[in-house]
Amino acid sequence: MIPRSILVIGISGSLAQKTVGLLLEKYPNATIRGIDARPLPPGFGPNERLQMERIPYRRNSFERLFRDHRFDLVLNLGRFSHSQGHTPKDMARKLEFSVIGSRRILDLSLKSGVKKAVTLSTFHVYGALPDNPTSISEEMPLRASLKYPDLRHVVDMDNVVAKWMWRHQNAMDSVVLRPCNIVGPSIRNTISRYLTHPKAPYPMDFNPMMQFIHEHDMANVVAGASELLPTGIYNVAPPGGVIGLRQALKAMGNEGLPIPFFLAAWPLRLLQWPRLRVPGYLIDYLIYSCLIDSSLLHRHLPKDFFRYSVEKALQGLREASTKKRL
Repeated sequence: MIPRSILVIGISGSLAQKTVGLLLEKYPNATIRGIDARPLPPGFGPNERLQMERIPYRRNSFERLFRDHRFDLVLNLGRFSHSQGHTPKDMARKLEFSVIGSRRILDLSLKSGVKKAVTLSTFHVYGALPDNPTSISEEMPLRASLKYPDLRHVVDMDNVVAKWMWRHQNAMDSVVLRPCNIVGPSIRNTISRYLTHPKAPYPMDFNPMMQFIHEHDMANVVAGASELLPTGIYNVAPPGGVIGLRQALKAMGNEGLPIPFFLAAWPLRLLQWPRLRVPGYLIDYLIYSCLIDSSLLHRHLPKDFFRYSVEKALQGLREASTKKRL
């Protein structure tokens, strides 16, 4: 499906902006409308093919949006980070948008004749648990919320969207993406802050394996989903994108702070100073491996689709961090 009119939800995010740039290049006849509840990115659009609007993520806002405009493709890239509050009110707000809002977006998309919807989830929904299999496929249960309340809104959203997708698969195409750690020059997520921190703690007697994808490759997956990916759930990781945590820190030029494994959880939780801001759930992802199997995705992509190795992805993050310090 070649889209002519595209809605991007979460336009203020770095990944969304990267995706929009690729979409404008990939589909020269398409127009894009980007929305976000956050302040809109300065110096990015608008132009004759890209319009942006700051709107609250509420029911009447989405209803007005779909009433006033017609879209072929909807990309729901809106995400709440862990740093956006942990109070009951904050968690209720996250659940409202992530679960109810995502379902509402899909319902309105179906009603208004949207041909395809793409929803961004995360590999965190599987949970970092000591009994994880060596490689986690899309069929594995989502166990993160059993241990990490901070991830409940993401797990619930993923489950709701997946059930909706299969229920309406004959009426509208939809895709759920569960990417591994996204890194790159413009991404400012938790794992990036961790990797660039000079005192990033890590287990000294255990070297968990991790996966990273460069922001350009991830944006390319999102941008190409309309044509390349049929309805379904896809783990997203580049081929060979696995590296040990110690090697990842070394690639960043970061010595880190080694801590004995049996003591790791306690001191890691004490090291949540403002600059690092490691959420409770991420600590287990730095101790237990949570590797996803992305073979289903690779069946639908060209062999030369991914441009960045894990080393080059980390190098891009390192160079951006160095420039920022200078």
